[in-house]
Amino acid sequence: MAGLIEDTDENLLPRPPVVTVMGHVDHGKTSLLDALRQTDVAAGEAGGITQHIGAYQVRLKEGQRVTFLDTPGHAAFSAMRARGAQVTDIVVLVVAADDGVMPQTIEAVQHARASGAPIIVAINKIDKPDANPTRVLTDLLQHEIVTETHGGDTLSVEVSALKRTGLDKLVETILLQAELLDLKANPDRPAEAAVIESKLDRGRGTVATVLVQKGTLKRGDIVVAGGQWGRIRAITNERGQVLQTAGPSEPVEIMGLEGVPEPGDVLNVVESETRAREVADYRQRARRQRTAGGGSQVRTSLESMMAKFKDSSAKELPVLVKADVQGSAEAIVGSLDKLAHDEVRARVVLSGVGAINESDVQLAKTSGAPVIGFNVRASKEARDLAEREGVEIRYYAIIYDLIDDIKGVMSGMLAPHMRETFLGNAEVLEVFNISKVGKVAGCRVSDGVVRKGAKVRILRENVVIQEMGVLTTLKRFKDEVNEVLSGQECGMSFGQFQDIKQGDVIECFNVEVVQRTL
Repeated sequence: MAGLIEDTDENLLPRPPVVTVMGHVDHGKTSLLDALRQTDVAAGEAGGITQHIGAYQVRLKEGQRVTFLDTPGHAAFSAMRARGAQVTDIVVLVVAADDGVMPQTIEAVQHARASGAPIIVAINKIDKPDANPTRVLTDLLQHEIVTETHGGDTLSVEVSALKRTGLDKLVETILLQAELLDLKANPDRPAEAAVIESKLDRGRGTVATVLVQKGTLKRGDIVVAGGQWGRIRAITNERGQVLQTAGPSEPVEIMGLEGVPEPGDVLNVVESETRAREVADYRQRARRQRTAGGGSQVRTSLESMMAKFKDSSAKELPVLVKADVQGSAEAIVGSLDKLAHDEVRARVVLSGVGAINESDVQLAKTSGAPVIGFNVRASKEARDLAEREGVEIRYYAIIYDLIDDIKGVMSGMLAPHMRETFLGNAEVLEVFNISKVGKVAGCRVSDGVVRKGAKVRILRENVVIQEMGVLTTLKRFKDEVNEVLSGQECGMSFGQFQDIKQGDVIECFNVEVVQRTL
């Protein structure tokens, strides 16, 4: 498959940046996208872009190109990241100059940061009389977005989508950021692409919008996307123009897949129809197993997380919090921060206001976090998605119950104390060689009691020479016994360990696991 091909520096060429525009509702995302689309040099010639797919490419006067994803919804963004299709290079965060930072702006920041893509802040609506760009930049500081104005490295641009001011500066800033990222791909290889969206069209069959990430996609290629496969019958761009090929960072609509793939699925070119069928069948079986609960689906419930943390070195508990009002959300986050310990802490992936939606469930799935709802409920779509993806949603009406539950999970994440209790010592009087068994130590219990099933270690001149694990063979005369008291003689054998000498002391002890609490 194409994914196995090594790309070296020699065959990498520059590619256009892929930009996602995000922000709060009514802050002008769509207006800004429309205005940017009109900066395209071909827009006038072709009578405007025929925008009928979920992404488009703007061609600039100097010959550069910028690809914009027209799926700024957080759910789509998360779904792609959850499936490992990192499609976005740059995030443009739109904030209205007259409204400032709002709940969905914060949510967009969280999603952008989780994707690892650099953020460019576009302060929109600067033409409004009550516009205050300085306040926007100051508010963003609270969310660790430090722009160049405040000595940080995040770029910011003031624009007006309505008056079409600052658009050139925004495009220039995007190109500057792209230059810093040094975006390259190898066009001379079988293509790898990400599915942006897909649908079943009654007249045309399965139609999928894909963004080529590596290589060149050609008409006639045999491809696999998730659990679907097919031969590409047609490739069209956002203008409706029929193409023969599509290179890196080019968004196109393809026809020819047998079924509808899911957004975020990776599309790969394969060498034959047989191979394509094999891969697609295997993926469909794996997906069926997961949804039937037979696979190794990662469930994000608090109980499963406690079990996982007991066996791992990870010491962060991710949680996603949704509350009825901002004050409650802040109080919950503040209380969780106070639970922080040297070894464990709660990490709030997102805290927001309002009902739990599909976007929250997707982000929780990606982050491996349960969703905590305080005086809010999940929409039906979010509940169904959570059930499918194995994400736990917990509802609370009392903040103390919520904190106690999280505290309990975090306590379970603490490494327990191991407390030793001394039981007794036995001195080795003589060592016997017995065929098929090896060395057996004839001992006398000098102190306390020696007990079968307890842990033992061997001391030579008061120095520990071997930790033996559990004592499994303890005999008195010829009988197996459970314990031998002080002053009595007994026989012990230690399996593989044969370096036992007369005069050694066998120390017998119990280890008690003491669970710590916060």
